[in-house]
Amino acid sequence: MKFTVSEISRKRRVLSLMAVGVACWPLLSWAAAEALIERHHLDGAGALVVLSGSAGYKERTHWAAKLFHEGRAPRIILTSDVHPGGWSQERQRTMLFYERAVEELQRAGVPLERIDVLPQPVESTYEEAMLLRHYATQRGLRSVLVVTSPYHSRRANWTLSRVFRNTEIAIGVDAPPPGEQSPSSLTWWLRRRGWSLVALEYPKLIYYCATYR
Repeated sequence: MKFTVSEISRKRRVLSLMAVGVACWPLLSWAAAEALIERHHLDGAGALVVLSGSAGYKERTHWAAKLFHEGRAPRIILTSDVHPGGWSQERQRTMLFYERAVEELQRAGVPLERIDVLPQPVESTYEEAMLLRHYATQRGLRSVLVVTSPYHSRRANWTLSRVFRNTEIAIGVDAPPPGEQSPSSLTWWLRRRGWSLVALEYPKLIYYCATYR
């Protein structure tokens, strides 16, 4: 089969674009992941709040314990999505993820009396923000430092900034670096979990921006 000069030229352009795309993909995927990570610094706070996140409770609680030991806040507050966290051989029952989070904090050296769990179940980041606003207002807190997973931090910060914008409560957002439970920004696209945490976060962010303005 013979090709015309224009067909050959077109195929070369397509192959060239494909080659450029393959070459640029690692950089583009890294940039997409890093763009989701946002931290809003807060030196000291009335409380640390660990947002619920069934699949990321370890990295969130470990980071919160680190900040607690640095003296960033005197207490750690947990929200609860009431999702089952698997069978515990020690307790002989299915534990909830917030209970797993409490255990992780204790293992990291946080005293149980410095940990509070908000009893109202939440199903979204927006519900968590509203619950946190009510809690902080009722307790007279002047500032709150929120801990979440890295790729959730931009949406969390966006939501919290809008929920708290008519209050005098200062809000900070912090997150651990990727690598413990959240995949690396360089290689997330090589894992199915990476696509659910990074790629699917963008539609969620767009939805929040359109819904909770």
